[in-house]
Parts: sequence; structure tokens; C-alpha cells
Amino acid sequence: MKVFRGLPNAAARAPCALTIGNFDGVHLGHQALLGRVRAAASTLGLEAAVMTFEPHPREFFARKAGDLSKAPPRIANLRDKLQSLSDNGIDRVIVEHFSAPFAALTPQQFTEQVLVEGLHVKWLMVGDDFCYGARRAGNVAMLMEAGQRYGFEVQTLDTVTQGDLRVSSSAVRAALAVGNFQQAEALLGHPYAISGHVIHGQKLGRTLGFPTLNLRVPHRPALTGIFIVQVHGLGEVARPAVASLGVRPTVDDSGRVLLEVHLFDFQGDCYGKQVRVEFLYKIRDEEKYTDLATLTAAIDHDAAVARAYFAERIPPRDGAVTATDRI
Repeated sequence: MKVFRGLPNAAARAPCALTIGNFDGVHLGHQALLGRVRAAASTLGLEAAVMTFEPHPREFFARKAGDLSKAPPRIANLRDKLQSLSDNGIDRVIVEHFSAPFAALTPQQFTEQVLVEGLHVKWLMVGDDFCYGARRAGNVAMLMEAGQRYGFEVQTLDTVTQGDLRVSSSAVRAALAVGNFQQAEALLGHPYAISGHVIHGQKLGRTLGFPTLNLRVPHRPALTGIFIVQVHGLGEVARPAVASLGVRPTVDDSGRVLLEVHLFDFQGDCYGKQVRVEFLYKIRDEEKYTDLATLTAAIDHDAAVARAYFAERIPPRDGAVTATDRI
């Protein structure tokens, strides 16, 4: 899969079947849309292409307004998004920098400069509620009219549902926020995970008896807390672990988000390796403790809860550690 930061240069502007969106999480609704793009591209002899944005448009406007709390938390980092798009058979991804000049494009300018001249679109699929251009002034009807004028076909995809629930990134975020990983998996079509390269941290965990591998989380995640997880990428089998995802309020006041993972019964140098952390169960919310001794006791309990889960594969209830305690 080819990835372009911004519009491709003239030599790389092969005609394409395109879809446009944020694709945060690449859930079952996205996958249905991508399947239609892939099928159209195959039928018409085109490349299957996706245009997505970095940062998320709502994040851009929230930052401009000085209130990042209005920006949606991220389900997936860019690496995981691109991997999902590749797994769904996309040939080309355009990661467009969402900026003030881009946001100011009128629907007409977006059609001419981006779709026609920039990407050579011949077939386009969007959601039935798609809007585009400055102040979201363009809609599907305008896009279809533009397609007739400039020679590209426009189709829409109806909302995809899971039972009575509309499949959407918002629904995935809601499930992750409360630790409902079964619901998240049903919407995504696969277990929820975060991938990244292991980086050096403060190495405080090893002094407390709980060494961790650390992954940088560049954006506000859709979930925070203490979790039972398993780690892929450190051998042929997934490694059981307990993880903290958040700002670590007891030991750090910078507000930087970090994913810290304590692997059970594992020895080895992980620095620089790419791993995938799969979330299985939420133990509790993140807390701020008065001292390191209290923090260490909490981590010890979390690790015991996680070890009991892996020993019995029974989700803990009420902070219990053993099956007897849960009866």
C-alpha cells in the first residue's frame, strides 16, 4: 500500500476509486465501505484509494478554539489506522494535513483542486451524511452534481447497524470508555488493541518491582485506566500482562499519556520492538496515590487480579483475586 502525505505529485496521480473519511478505528461500517471501494476499483481497473486527515478535523477546530476537550478521543493511532486500511485491500492512502487553508476550501475548490486535479477520481463513495468544504457547505447532492460535470461517479453507503446499534466510531469510543471490550470487538470486527514501538521510560517500575515496557500515546485515547492485556510481537505466543493507560498522576504531572505494560514471567530486551497490546478486561480507573508505597500496593493487587484471570479465564468482579473470593 502506498501512503502519501498530502496530494500525490503529478507522476503518481493514477485514476482511482476513492472514499473519504477519518476512519478512526476502521469499524465494520468502514469495512463495508472499503469493500465497495475495492470492488469498484477492481471492476473499473482503478486503484482503490482512501483520503483521511491528520489531525482529525474536530481536533483541529477544538485546538483553534482553545478547548481540546471538544476533540474526540482517538480509537487508533495513525500506524494502526494505516495497517487496518492495508488489511482491507486499499492500494493508496492520502493522509491530508488538515489545516486552516484546507478547511477554507469551498466545495467547488475541493472538487476541482482535490478530487479532479489532485487525485483523478473516477468513482467516489461516501456516507449518506457526508459533508465537505468550508463550513461543511457541500453535501451529497452537490457532490453528485459535480460528478456529472467532471466525469466521476458518486455512490453512497447506508448506515451499517449491529442489532439496533448504529456502527460508528462514536459507538466504539463509548464502549471503550466503559471497558466494554466485547461490544467494541463486535463493532470493530476484531479485538481492540494499540500497537507501537517500545520506548525508554523513567524506569520507575523496576525500582518498585514491576518493570514495564512503555508505548507512547500521542493523542488522547478513547480509554484510560488499569487493564488486563496480552502482548503480541514478543515471540510466537501472546504474553499475559497488566497495563496502565493514562497520565500516571502519582508520579508525573506533565499530562503526557503513556501505555505502561508489566509482562508476567518474561525476561528480555524489548526496546525498539514493535508490539501490539490487546485489551481484555478493565480492572479499575486510574488513581492518584499519596505515596509510592500505596501505589506499589495497588499495582501488586492489580497484578494479582490479572494473574488470576489468566489462570482461570474468569473476569474478576469487585476487585476480587481468586475464584473463591468471587463466589
